[in-house]
Amino acid sequence: MKQVGSVQRAVCRTKCAVRSVPAIFVLLVFAYCTPPTAHCQLVPQGNSPLYSSRPYEARAPSGLPKALNGVGIDQKLNEQLPLDLVFKNENGETVKLGDYFGKKPVVLSLVYYQCPMLCNQVLNGMLTAFKVMAFQPGQEFEVVTVSFDPRETPALATAKKSTYVNYLPAARRANATSGWHFLTGDDANIKRLTDAVGFRYHYDEKTNQFAHASAIYVTTPEGKLARYFYGIEYAPRDLRLGLIEAADNKIGSPVDQLMLYCFHYDPATGKYGAVVMKLMQVGGLLTLLAMAGMFFVLRKV
Repeated sequence: MKQVGSVQRAVCRTKCAVRSVPAIFVLLVFAYCTPPTAHCQLVPQGNSPLYSSRPYEARAPSGLPKALNGVGIDQKLNEQLPLDLVFKNENGETVKLGDYFGKKPVVLSLVYYQCPMLCNQVLNGMLTAFKVMAFQPGQEFEVVTVSFDPRETPALATAKKSTYVNYLPAARRANATSGWHFLTGDDANIKRLTDAVGFRYHYDEKTNQFAHASAIYVTTPEGKLARYFYGIEYAPRDLRLGLIEAADNKIGSPVDQLMLYCFHYDPATGKYGAVVMKLMQVGGLLTLLAMAGMFFVLRKV
């Protein structure tokens, strides 16, 4: 008799749980479908000493060394690159910047090949990301590296390309050979490109070096600036999401689309950050699916 009573109580508890599921279902739907009342993005007021999401304006002394005055990177999101610019590729052939645009998003970097330190760090950061990303240079996207030192030659570009392509895993080298381009040019074409990107640099005659900041840029296939990633390390996740958005979601997987829903590009930091409200909505949807699954399972008991 005790066993029968225990079974009856268990069945009762199960039926009660099943009856409560629709109520929980309604609450979860309400929680998921209620839109956020506000969405704010914090953008620093004014300019950072080197990086800014606003156009450059001369300001009071920033405390930076004199050689860095006027040096920095200003975001020019959605601005069109001048694709008619003329450069030399690593083979010494005359090319137009537009030759590398039209079909795929492009990762653009501005360096100079004889830079003693920072430019190599930029290229190293790109290489590190390219090694582990599911996307490959020359396959899902193109890479264009341009020297902003007009004294540099295609021979230097050839040596730099050979070094970095050969550091990639063997399976990726063939695509990178055809998809990672190292260019040199004259002062006029370089100046038009750096102005279009918002890259401000300064030549220091005393050291025979350039003072400059570091970043890479993701553009749309049509050559519009889509994303700025600052520094010398570029998170593969951020770079992948930037390329997907620049390609108008024509590359990537459904998981990438979910990531883009939950992560938002912040121009002030040049990084992707989680959007809390959207994460909560996705969490609510997953909970809803789990409860619905439990409801159907319990109905069969």
